[in-house]
Amino acid sequence: MIEAGIIGGAGYTAGELIRILLNHPQVNLNFIFSTSQPGKPIHSIHQDLIGETEIQFTNKINTEVDVVFLCLGHGNSKKFLAENQFSEKTKIVDLSTDFRQKSDDHSFVYGLPELNKDEIKSAEFIANPGCFATAITLAILPLAKNGHLKDDIHVNAVTGATGAGTSLSETTHFTWRDNNFSAYKSFEHQHLNEIGQSLKQLQSDHKAEVNFIPNRGNFSRGIHATAYTKFSGSLAEAKKIYEDFYAGAAFTFVTDEDLHLKQIVNTNKCLLRLQKFGDKLLVTSIIDNLLKGASGQAVQNMNLMFGLDEKMGLNLKASYF
Repeated sequence: MIEAGIIGGAGYTAGELIRILLNHPQVNLNFIFSTSQPGKPIHSIHQDLIGETEIQFTNKINTEVDVVFLCLGHGNSKKFLAENQFSEKTKIVDLSTDFRQKSDDHSFVYGLPELNKDEIKSAEFIANPGCFATAITLAILPLAKNGHLKDDIHVNAVTGATGAGTSLSETTHFTWRDNNFSAYKSFEHQHLNEIGQSLKQLQSDHKAEVNFIPNRGNFSRGIHATAYTKFSGSLAEAKKIYEDFYAGAAFTFVTDEDLHLKQIVNTNKCLLRLQKFGDKLLVTSIIDNLLKGASGQAVQNMNLMFGLDEKMGLNLKASYF
C-alpha cells in the first residue's frame, strides 16, 4: 500500500482528494494536515464523508510517507517545503502554481499526462496543472504537435464557484454569484504562462497570442471552454490529428456530441468537440475543475509515478441527472 499524506486538508481540492484516496485500492491515507482544524474529524468539514471514515485532521506530519499532496494556496507550497523536510523516498504532488514554470531552481515535472507521461513516470516531484490550463491546453495541444498554431488563439471559458476556493470574497457569496455572470483577469490570467510553456514544448516556433477571457459562472463546478484559431485543413483532417494525438490518453476523448458540463462533472474526463466554420477551427473542451483540473489529475499523476494503472481509483460516474 502507498502511504499518502495531504497538506492543507480543509479546502475543496483536498476534500475531493480525500474522497478519491479513501476508495483507492492501493493507498492508505496516513495523515491529513491542517493548521485550522487539528483534532477535528475530517467529516466535520467534508460532510460527504460522514460514515466513510473516522480520520481526524492533525497538525503533525509524517515525513516518511511515500507520497504527499500539497493542497495549499498559491505561494505557500514553496514556503512549506522550505520549512519542512520529507524523506528521500517521498514523492510530492503540488496542486498550487508554485512550480509549474520550468526553472533551474526546482526539479518539478509539469504533470499533464497527455503531454509528459514518460517524464511523470520517473518523476519525484510533480507540479499539477491549473484547471483552466488543463482544459485549454488539451483543446489546442494537438494543433501545436502538428505545427498548426500560426495565428492567434481566442479562448472564452467559464468556471464554477469552487474554482475560487473556500475562502469567502465579494464574488463568491451566494447573493453575488446567483443569477450572475462576469469576466475577470481578461488577457492576464495566471494560467496563461503554463499554457504557453506547454504549447512551445510541442511547437517551439509558437509565437501567436492566446487571447483568454475567463468567466465566473453561477454553478458550483466544471469548466466549459471554447477555443478557435485559423486552420487551413478540413474538419476530417483536424479530427484525425486530435484522435491520433489522444489515442493513448486514459481520460481525454474526442466526440461529435454537443458538450455540456453534466457529461464530466464528478469525473476525471476531458471531452473535446471539433467544428469548422470557414477558415476557423472551433474546439470545445469540458472538464471538472476539481477533478481533471485538480485532485483527479493529481491521483492520475500519482498512479503513473508508482507504476499503477493510470485509471486506478478514478473510474468515476458523472453526475448526469
